[in-house]
Amino acid sequence: MCGIAGLALRHGASASATVLEALTRALAHRGPDGAGHHVSGNVALAQARLAIIDLATGDQPFFAGAAALVANGEIYNYRELRSDHALPAATASDCEPPLHLYRRDGAGFAALLRGMYGVAIHDRAARQVLLARDPFGIKPLYIAEIADGIAFASEPQALIAAGLVAPQLHRPALHELLQLQFTSGPETIFQGISRVLPGETITIADGRIIARARRAALPAEGPEAISEEAALARLDAALMESVDLHQRSDVPYGMFLSGGTDSAAVLAAMARINTAPVLAFTAGFDVVGAADEREAAARAAAAAGARHVRVDVTREAVWRHLPEIIACMDDPAADYAIIPTWFLARAARQEVKVVLSGEGGDELFGGYGRYRAAMRPWWLGGKTMRGHGAFDRLDVLRESLTGWRDGIAAAEGAAALPGRSRLQIAQATDCADWLAHDLLIKLDRCLMAHGVEGRTPFLDPGMAAAAFRLPDKLKIRDGRGKYLLRQWLAKNFPASEPFRAKQGFTVPVGAWIADVADKLAPLVASQPGVSEIAKTDRILPLFRAAAGKREGFAAWHLLFYALWHRRHIQGAAPSGDVFETLSQK
Repeated sequence: MCGIAGLALRHGASASATVLEALTRALAHRGPDGAGHHVSGNVALAQARLAIIDLATGDQPFFAGAAALVANGEIYNYRELRSDHALPAATASDCEPPLHLYRRDGAGFAALLRGMYGVAIHDRAARQVLLARDPFGIKPLYIAEIADGIAFASEPQALIAAGLVAPQLHRPALHELLQLQFTSGPETIFQGISRVLPGETITIADGRIIARARRAALPAEGPEAISEEAALARLDAALMESVDLHQRSDVPYGMFLSGGTDSAAVLAAMARINTAPVLAFTAGFDVVGAADEREAAARAAAAAGARHVRVDVTREAVWRHLPEIIACMDDPAADYAIIPTWFLARAARQEVKVVLSGEGGDELFGGYGRYRAAMRPWWLGGKTMRGHGAFDRLDVLRESLTGWRDGIAAAEGAAALPGRSRLQIAQATDCADWLAHDLLIKLDRCLMAHGVEGRTPFLDPGMAAAAFRLPDKLKIRDGRGKYLLRQWLAKNFPASEPFRAKQGFTVPVGAWIADVADKLAPLVASQPGVSEIAKTDRILPLFRAAAGKREGFAAWHLLFYALWHRRHIQGAAPSGDVFETLSQK
């Protein structure tokens, strides 16, 4: 896990060492273990390294012939690539094989990679730069068209900090953020900065993009005919292989454990593979009656023989650290789960540099309630996913937000391949945007803020092949999702109580906002970013009612946006707690 950045300029232009140094400094939190540069005429590459595999000889860039590579992420099948394809090995690094695959296969080099990655390759002979991102979008990569060509970086804030792009809002993306809590598609919330899409490989020559190709994360076909017994056997093989690969590391690792099925399955697999006790971290809140699953997680950890670390998140700690938590979300996702994720990462960094987590289980195995609604036709109560926004019917915003669902609609259209079921289309839609641009951004930024690498065993080609084409009845049965995964747990780890009614993991931020509404609402209303979009006289009543679900979501979105806008548009660094930061002029 690292950060990469660089410049791919037109012929005759010179890559600035000053700009490259500024990009590297802005990404230093992603790679505190070292930095490397490659400058050749109109091209420059940089990497800030978090050393996980090959601590001794894994410094980047890597060079082979006329090609140079920098990478962010992990290639889990690096050993198999070396042995199966007779690749050279100047180092023991997992990120060296992609460079040799490129020299052999050209722009199709990423087809064999199994992992999470953002990769940049400079081919001096071909006078080209290639940028590639993993199919699920686990690792981020962004580009900006600048005066002399293309700049790229692992985070948008690096492009802004280096003076390459001005921090200006892209209004359609802002509308998405307010209504959906994340933004969709290639365009970010910053004008002039776009994402390299999940699975995309971009070829740049003479400072402009000349080719794009895309590697799919999910099988294209519809549901297959397979028995439950055969599906369970296949799931067991795929899960054990994926978790085993995701544990490859030369530094200590642990996992994030909730009380749910996804992390329980990861725990069960890790416990089966490892001889030493698994180190599991669980977060919870100091609010009486708050819905969390710490006790269920503790029971599962005890049954697996894991060493369990409980991370208690207090409201005082949240108010104290929220400005810096939101500051790390440069590509914004107003998901309140950033709060426990950030605190978990801070606690984990005291003992490990790598954690495994359960992201992707709901998307692959059909876990969300919205999937069950999407499966039904409208005349039987079916509902469009994300058909309503956070501010609908609340009379808080100055103007009606238009087009905020256009990106989701485009993803739905792209997901509706021939033969796919309604459930598969819903799952594929979520994988395209919700997963990549909310859950995985949250995981990446909150962990990278502390120099911790997050790994997601469910988001693996083998797991996708085992799960996505399952018959709908092996995903959803008796009104409950993730049927097959629950059956696997019932057989392999019954102590996880896989068919127990899910209590859910919620952050009581709405209740916290309501408790301090009279103090917090005027501060939020006074922020330039908020006063531009909201009726300021409606903010106090909204915050006072924030204990309600709809009001709480909307109030949280405004608080998030106030702090985000202050840091990433106005350029003001966090200063003190929430109240002190918002009081600064």
